[in-house]
Amino acid sequence: MTPLAVAVVVPVHDEAALLDACLAALTAALDHTRRIHPGIRIAPVVVLDACTDASERIARSWPVSILRIDARRVGTARRRGVAAALAELGDPAPDETWIATTDGDSTVPLTWLDHQLDLRAAGAQVVLGTVRPDFADLTPAHAAHWLDTHPRGEPAGNVHGANLGMSGAVHLAAGGFPDLDEHEDVEIVRAARAAGARVVATDRNEVTTSGRFEGRTPGGYAAFVHATHERISGRAGR
Repeated sequence: MTPLAVAVVVPVHDEAALLDACLAALTAALDHTRRIHPGIRIAPVVVLDACTDASERIARSWPVSILRIDARRVGTARRRGVAAALAELGDPAPDETWIATTDGDSTVPLTWLDHQLDLRAAGAQVVLGTVRPDFADLTPAHAAHWLDTHPRGEPAGNVHGANLGMSGAVHLAAGGFPDLDEHEDVEIVRAARAAGARVVATDRNEVTTSGRFEGRTPGGYAAFVHATHERISGRAGR
């Protein structure tokens, strides 16, 4: 049997403050997967998109491949990162490929990729993982609200590029990540569903992402965190 090939893509735009922690967690998770799945081939690619800070210097201190682009567009970064990772793997057959993505402001748990591959073995073609904001960035009231509204074992099925996986065949059928400024993750999952993919949502191996209020895209996760903070603060002030 041909060993499974895994492309792992991390888009980055000026994430020097958080990238070291991101790549430390990712490296640990990928090393763990290699121990659990002997023979597996994994190509992690960090896509530095129009970075002007120390992101490249930080990325070069970790065992990842680096792709520099100047698109200023997260969809393009994911798309080109997948292409680079697949090329590094020797363009494996789509049915023998898994594609996983996270973000430069996020940290994955140790068994992040293992869990995606377990779900793949059980028939999943797309895995929608949950994310949570770093509680250190939130007020106690905001963190408590998040816990109250996200009961364990009941994932809502939201799409997050910071915790997403799919088969190479589905990625191909869906046309790859679209060249969008934001919501490229939502659009590729929509296309995957239209192509008949089996989509599985899970809140095991949740990814922790930045709880900042200003993100790298106008309508991304940071906007959601900010809006929630404003709503909670408004209630508390009444």
